[in-house]
Amino acid sequence: MKKLFLAVFAFLPMVTLAQVTPATDLADLANPLMGTASKPDLSNGNTYPAIALPWGMNFWTPQTGKMGDGWQYTYDADKIRGFKQTHQPSPWMNDYGMFSVFPETGALKLDQDKRASWFSHKAEVSRSYYYSVYLADYDVTTELTPTERAANFRFTFPKSDSSHIILDAFDKGSYVKIIPGEQKIIGYSTKNSGAVPANFKNYFVIYIDKPFALASTWHDWKKDGALEYTGDHAGAVISFKTTKGEQVHMRVASSFISIEQAELNLKRELGTDSFETTEQKAKDIWNKTLGHLAIEGGTSDQNRTFYSCLSRMLFFPNKMYEVDAKGETVHYSPFNGKIMPGYLFAGTGFWDTFRALYPFLNLVFPSISKEMQQGLVNDYKEGGWLPEWSSPGYADCMIGNNSASIVAEAYLKGLRGYDIESLYAALKHGANNEGPNATGRRGVQYYNTLGYVPYDVKINENAARTLEYAYDDYAIYQLGKALGKPASEINVYKKRSQNYRNLFDPETKLMRGKNKDGSFEKPFSPFKWGDAFTEGNSWHYSWGVFHDIQGLVNLMGGKEQFVAKLDSVFSMPPVFDESYYGGVIHEIREMQIANMGQYAHGNQPIQHMIYLYNYAGQPWKTQYWARETMNKLYKAVPDGYCGDEDNGQTSAWYVFSAMGFYPVTPASDQYVMGAPLFKKLTVNLENGKTIVINAPNNSAENKYVNGLTVNGKAYDFNWLSHKALLQGAELNYDMSATPNKQKGTTAADVPFSMSNEK
Repeated sequence: MKKLFLAVFAFLPMVTLAQVTPATDLADLANPLMGTASKPDLSNGNTYPAIALPWGMNFWTPQTGKMGDGWQYTYDADKIRGFKQTHQPSPWMNDYGMFSVFPETGALKLDQDKRASWFSHKAEVSRSYYYSVYLADYDVTTELTPTERAANFRFTFPKSDSSHIILDAFDKGSYVKIIPGEQKIIGYSTKNSGAVPANFKNYFVIYIDKPFALASTWHDWKKDGALEYTGDHAGAVISFKTTKGEQVHMRVASSFISIEQAELNLKRELGTDSFETTEQKAKDIWNKTLGHLAIEGGTSDQNRTFYSCLSRMLFFPNKMYEVDAKGETVHYSPFNGKIMPGYLFAGTGFWDTFRALYPFLNLVFPSISKEMQQGLVNDYKEGGWLPEWSSPGYADCMIGNNSASIVAEAYLKGLRGYDIESLYAALKHGANNEGPNATGRRGVQYYNTLGYVPYDVKINENAARTLEYAYDDYAIYQLGKALGKPASEINVYKKRSQNYRNLFDPETKLMRGKNKDGSFEKPFSPFKWGDAFTEGNSWHYSWGVFHDIQGLVNLMGGKEQFVAKLDSVFSMPPVFDESYYGGVIHEIREMQIANMGQYAHGNQPIQHMIYLYNYAGQPWKTQYWARETMNKLYKAVPDGYCGDEDNGQTSAWYVFSAMGFYPVTPASDQYVMGAPLFKKLTVNLENGKTIVINAPNNSAENKYVNGLTVNGKAYDFNWLSHKALLQGAELNYDMSATPNKQKGTTAADVPFSMSNEK
């Protein structure tokens, strides 16, 4: 089928890239507050307003939570404690390399609770490139705008004999030094959440454009009168008189390498730029980056939701590398604590992002994806493993060996120019060994001998591990084949990729934990969360055979039975068994309240399931449920997600679905079809070509695909080829209010499955 699809494209004229000038500032459509109305027991995103550039090393956020609280900004909070430099990927992971600044007037308040100021969202402006808020208790407006490693602040003070700027370098070891003659503060913070060496520091340098009338370091929430302090919790305060409306500017940059490098980052990225210049540059970067996807014909809400999701995706993973005085790319290694050459990225969990975020980057932003692959080479060479969760080193979180998908997919989709042989060696090492924290494969000895991780050997989430390892083995097999590795070496991974079959229970036709002796776990409830599965139940994980859906169809008894099982997910009530956790975790609650049965879109394992109707000849059900999910579970408002927005993955589901296709099997050439959301969507590829997706009669009612042409030729397949899309394409959809139950129904139309490989 792939050859046929390529042949269809080969002799047709391709659409070339025209210079796209957005009719509006796309950056202003994105709402960084989307998902911030969250708490530990109910996530509507668990995001914070990240003020940063795409993939920037540093983010900034207003801080409503206490020092060290993962929920550093929540929409229902009334007070702001500081403006914090953050690298936090998730509240559950918490932060590293953090410090904050805060303006005050009147009697000095250092204690984080006492200094906190009331604020209102009515006097708050949040953009990815700019943030402003009025601090009511001090009559001060704070504005900030970012570069990749620096930021420009502007404080508008009232008339006051006692105006202050407070630096809080946080606890667990910090240092500050005030240099009044240069109107400068330097220092470092060591606060982190683990996964770093003992010498980890985030160095900072701050310049303020107003002479200091008074200056002092502080600790234990009290001024000490000194200009330099090292201890558990260091801070600094500078004071001066201000007139009504006086603007005080502050420039700040940081580095994981040294104070000198922080100074260099500041000079290189901010220079002498004014606040307005920095803001405009940041806005231009966001407009250009978001402009790779141009939409037409959507509602205001749809436009805002689309670009809010897209901007969220473009934060992760973030750059950990810097450029030294010689112009060389270098980084602090969170594995060996040394300054090393080359790229490095952090702040991502592959359990989440292998599914759609990395596929999106490989399609639309392959240049940054190539840097990420080069960074993975350094992860392996410096630490001995590929990360599964980096924050910034090897974080002990989640399951799977999904670095295999990240590495294999990039190469299979055409990325070149990096050390793929080292990465292939890293994949084999990770697949056959159990590493520190979440690296490698827990239970690998059982998996490689029995073909599954047993339920009764005290390895939690064993069934989920087995299913993910099987897909990861498929990815390794495909990469090995592409690299020309001998069959004797790669066929073991081909065989292991079928290990999902070992957990299929023919009685319930669902995936089920299996004991070491080959018997299935008893008793078995498919509604039991956790235990054999990860943040889900059997109804969620039974679809986790990304590479061989046809094999799953066959196990379930054929297409009719498979579709009936898919339908059941939506028709069953949202009952659950939380006994493994001893309480209702937020992922359970989010499924329960969504009114979509057992469909738990708020967590990643089931997000691809909607697209599986394409494998059983009923693509119109994918079209219906994809539109229903986009409409119901996403909106550019503070409670706009339906669960954790993990490092861009849940947003990537929306953006792909709005485009009308989704990467069910990332480590393959294919995307599985849905239906586009907009009347027109143009993807401006880095190679100069475009993918134009036209659906002029698209509407809320016309959600079904009646017909499709690709470059003028009728197209009935339920999939698109990545390689062909990269050549440029024009997809013209005829949308209808009623499903076309003849289109995409034949055996020739189904997407790739390993069981159908010739």
